[in-house]
Amino acid sequence: METKMIGNKIAEARKKLNVSQAQLAENLFISPQAVGKWERGESMPDITTLIRLAKVLGVDLNYFSEDFQSINPDTEINTDTVEQHPKIQQPKWDMSAGNWANADFSGLKNLHEKFSASNMQNCKFIGSEMSGLLLRSNNIDGCDFSSSDFAGSKIKNSYLSKNEFKDCALNETEFSESYFSGCNFKGANFTNAILKSGGFEKSIMTNAILNHTTFVAIYFTDIVFEGTIENCHFENCTFKTVTFQNTIIRNTFFKYNRKINRVTFINCKADNLSYAFLKNDKADLTGVTLITS
Repeated sequence: METKMIGNKIAEARKKLNVSQAQLAENLFISPQAVGKWERGESMPDITTLIRLAKVLGVDLNYFSEDFQSINPDTEINTDTVEQHPKIQQPKWDMSAGNWANADFSGLKNLHEKFSASNMQNCKFIGSEMSGLLLRSNNIDGCDFSSSDFAGSKIKNSYLSKNEFKDCALNETEFSESYFSGCNFKGANFTNAILKSGGFEKSIMTNAILNHTTFVAIYFTDIVFEGTIENCHFENCTFKTVTFQNTIIRNTFFKYNRKINRVTFINCKADNLSYAFLKNDKADLTGVTLITS
């Protein structure tokens, strides 16, 4: 994003609201000289100030994207208007190679594939559209992605710690060589997701939707599964201090898993097929009863 382009957009939105540079500065708790420098393209606001600026000016954060195109000066900027004009391109944000901290990106859209090699701490992405992304080599700590859509994304070589993924759409997402520590996946949808060569530790999996989900060479430690596991696949995984409680297991394949004999099953039910796979994999089936119908 070029400073001149950002400055022009700030000036345009400010004039549309009929406020002075001094009035805008007062709302942002900065000097009028700083606003003047932005509008002349001599400097630009940092990301935290930019988010605050978008709220004060009544525009979407995407308004400051280089690819954003206004429909006309008198038209309010909103998603519905853009969708009604198919020739107008949606803005694309490139979040790659960034260092982000304590920023609120909730509701962010149109990232497309641009989200790699970033460090993020304590950021909010609540309710964001993040489907189809390639997330590679990211270090993400303490962020909140609750109710966001990651469907069809690929998460590779990343480390994610203490993040919230509650009620996220993770269906058809591919995870490879990525590690999740202290994350909350309560109610997350893993339907048709594939997870390979990574780890989950001290993470919450309560009522996560596991349906046609594949786990290959995943290291599970300090995990409690609770809910329904159906049409899933566990192969060459390692289990350490793992508990399945109040879990229904149907049509699920287990093979060549390590330390599965140390898995604790509490008040679980399994169909004949899943029970046979678990037994063949040397699991201790105390706490598992057969589903008879």
